[in-house]
Amino acid sequence: MNYQSGNEYLHDMPLILAGPMLQHTEPESVTVWIALQQACQVELKVYDTTNNGTVLGDSLFQGRRSTIALGKSLHIVAVTARSLDMYRLRSDRIYAYDLQFIDQTDQTQQTLQQALCCNRFPTVNISYFAHQKPTFVLPPNNLQDLRIVHGSCRKPHGHGFDTLPILDCLIEETASQPRQRPHQLFLTGDQIYGDDVAEPLLWVSSMLGDALLGWEERLPVTQKQPGDVAYYTPKQLPPGDRADVVTHQGGFTAGLDNKRAKVVSHLLSLGEYYASYLLIWSPVCWPNAFPQGREMMRTRKATRQWDQQVQNLRQFIHTLWKVRRALANIPMYSIFDDHDVSDDWNLNQAWCLRVLGQPLGQRAVQNALLAYAVSQAWGNTPWQFEAEQSGEKLLAAAHKWSASQGTDTAAYEAIARYVGMPPNNAHTGLPEFVPDGSVLVLDRHPEALTWHYTVRSNCHEVIVLDTRTWRGYPAEQKPTAPPMLLCPQTFERQLSVPLQQASGIPATMVIAPTNVFGLKVIDKIHHWQLQRDKVFATDVGDAWNINSKALAKFLTTLFEQRQKIVVLSGDIHYSSAVRLSFAGTSGNLATQSVLVQLTSSAMKNEETITRILHTRLKHWLLPEKVRHWIGWLNPPNMVEQRAKKSHRAQMKPDWNCALEWIPRQNIQTPNFGDRISWLKTPRQTAKNEKWQWLQQLMFWKYPWFQDGREVVGVNNLGLVHFELTDTNNSYKVMQDSYWFSCWYPTQIVYSRFESQLLPNQSLLPIEMNLRA
Repeated sequence: MNYQSGNEYLHDMPLILAGPMLQHTEPESVTVWIALQQACQVELKVYDTTNNGTVLGDSLFQGRRSTIALGKSLHIVAVTARSLDMYRLRSDRIYAYDLQFIDQTDQTQQTLQQALCCNRFPTVNISYFAHQKPTFVLPPNNLQDLRIVHGSCRKPHGHGFDTLPILDCLIEETASQPRQRPHQLFLTGDQIYGDDVAEPLLWVSSMLGDALLGWEERLPVTQKQPGDVAYYTPKQLPPGDRADVVTHQGGFTAGLDNKRAKVVSHLLSLGEYYASYLLIWSPVCWPNAFPQGREMMRTRKATRQWDQQVQNLRQFIHTLWKVRRALANIPMYSIFDDHDVSDDWNLNQAWCLRVLGQPLGQRAVQNALLAYAVSQAWGNTPWQFEAEQSGEKLLAAAHKWSASQGTDTAAYEAIARYVGMPPNNAHTGLPEFVPDGSVLVLDRHPEALTWHYTVRSNCHEVIVLDTRTWRGYPAEQKPTAPPMLLCPQTFERQLSVPLQQASGIPATMVIAPTNVFGLKVIDKIHHWQLQRDKVFATDVGDAWNINSKALAKFLTTLFEQRQKIVVLSGDIHYSSAVRLSFAGTSGNLATQSVLVQLTSSAMKNEETITRILHTRLKHWLLPEKVRHWIGWLNPPNMVEQRAKKSHRAQMKPDWNCALEWIPRQNIQTPNFGDRISWLKTPRQTAKNEKWQWLQQLMFWKYPWFQDGREVVGVNNLGLVHFELTDTNNSYKVMQDSYWFSCWYPTQIVYSRFESQLLPNQSLLPIEMNLRA
């Protein structure tokens, strides 16, 4: 392939570059997202099926929408189909869908199968049935039949095997069983990595991005001297050479604290962010061949790293066909976390001033948010992109920006307005903040898109939080002070209002991209780093419990409306389950409640420390103990109970709570988990066979040693389900964390976390303890 020529780069590719991906799906409508290389009108039809999904029935829903031209060779649409006669889809039935593509130039038509295939991809399978149509099921009526999959942190060149392909196995195993089949997928953050990009991945993203746009973006930089350059193009910032520009011109903090390697290939251009989404979800746009390290890098170390990263990427690409098929057959919802833009995104006020006050930093953040809007948010909340809505106005502005090859200032300003970029002060050049009680919030236009949303069915509701763009920064503290992850006004919008909109729903889930509760040792490290003002080293401020007032407000807001809460979270590269038992004494809190936090992370980004936590060493050396807090309502606050007295110890608390870690059960192997053949590339298989005798000597890989008790610290994917118990007709919630075994890598296993959805009475004292 010639990566300098967009036409040649895309010549051998099919019409469909990525997708189809099933997104927001409910009884009244079905939305499918797709990326094409030509402008088309896309027709979506939804069909009934019989015989457990094997036979297509009548067409029930129809919808049409034209693609939006985001570049010369990038045309995206999220098309929604609805019933013309008020028909509603039902639970416990398998439905299928099909797509037709009408070329807007010559009116020729292609079927879905034709649009998927080309000389390079002569056969593409995105179905589990002989009729070759993607299928799906709606959530069931009974909670005990509900199956929710979630995960986060999927870095293409991260260590270990990608676990998102396991979703394909889960669907394939139960494709004809609507009650057993996974019903929804929630990606809880870091779907792409704007920072910490492998050099070969940036090489592909940059060339693909320019090919998709059909033009080269001029990335603005600050001219300190009259003779300094005013802009860079992506080609002028090659892989491995972006650290200085990203850190000093963009202001990004990922390169601070000896983390320079995280930014040497940082994404910056709009084309690069667009390309990243196509590359993580589809095998189509990846090249057949990568150059060797010695052709691209200047030092031996960099050459070896390039070649190793290429091997990691080849493994990632090898299983992308399973990811593509899975995402076509399950409703997928997502929310961003920091890496979808850049490490530390909006971490604190200092980050906002440092990055959004720089032309390059502001441009990169806006590019990332625009790419997120068209690649993820459109499918999450399709109603925001209908006629006359902010999303449709954003799409029009994005089209004009690209059509002008990045010169239409009005279009650029419109994009900033609709993605919620704060305006910059005319005198200081710094982003504007507005007060919200005792905190400051980034200013935004009233027409800006909202990233939070709620998904409901007959048996559950999922409240998806935006904890990145509505942070409350303390007005009277230094700029590096930990923020409220939700400012006061958005507690009402994102939590109180959705909770008040429905009642009597058996299960309430909340998507919190950053953990509410984490390992105690991590809390101690965060507080220690905060005292040293080293907040960017370990993302101090991203965990809810680093700001006690915000955490107290979060808990009491939830428990005023619900007594049973399940939080789904990611971010921290391990899987775990914790249960918080809560007891209040006044008002709406005069009852006992429970919150179970289920964490699933990372899908592909395990680290040395998490692999150690995964083993029995963690439980032996540093076990998690029960923790207790007392709290107050006005003003909201909470204090962990310790031996020493607190300055508020004499004030009668309004509530108390206790946190316990739920141990994971013994490892099990699913029916589809033994000796899987699709996982390894031929080169990896040969290497494994060569050194297989050595595996038997590695005692730390033995199943017994790997069977830790507190976390799953290797790449994993979580499946959440419920079971009705005999205790007061209540439920218990379970998370099966699937991962690839260390002792036999071509084997899938899972560890189960199981918790009653009832508070632990033994941890809640009858009399409130007044000593903190």
